[in-house]
Amino acid sequence: MPRYVAFLRSINVGRRRVVMAELKRHFEALGFTAVSTFIASGNVIFTAPTKVAARLERQIETGLAQALGFPVETFVRTVDEVAAIAGSRPFRGETPAGGAVYVTLLKAPLPVATARALTAIRTATDEFCVRGREYYWLCRIRSSDSKIWASPEIKALKLAVGTARNMTSVRKLATTLGIA
Repeated sequence: MPRYVAFLRSINVGRRRVVMAELKRHFEALGFTAVSTFIASGNVIFTAPTKVAARLERQIETGLAQALGFPVETFVRTVDEVAAIAGSRPFRGETPAGGAVYVTLLKAPLPVATARALTAIRTATDEFCVRGREYYWLCRIRSSDSKIWASPEIKALKLAVGTARNMTSVRKLATTLGIA
């Protein structure tokens, strides 16, 4: 059976607190097997007989909304897709001390014009790269100090909803999965 990772948006943020053991039980109740969680930010590893990620996303979103009482946007990737993301080096050179690279997972690729516009946005501290259903953000300072997300250029793009992860965490996840 194929192995997947569900990346859940806004789990353990604000009032959306979920214990990982509870999240694991919810996934098992949905009929998934070999369920485990990775760090407390909504990363769930599981196996499922279907090979259609969109179907899995809908099933998980519906089941978690019923179980938790709030919507949980879900982004499913195969373990091979997680390996490709973890192995990705979208920016030249090393990440400066105090900076980081983040990946945002989307349900579908950005429209070509949006992807081009996003990658054209560069500042002294911020840079973007788009690959398939993900876009990468290089932040050369602490992410909380960056003003890029408040910029008119970013707001004008009306980016699709996604969920972001630090690439360090994605690489640790890949190691945990034995695919790094």
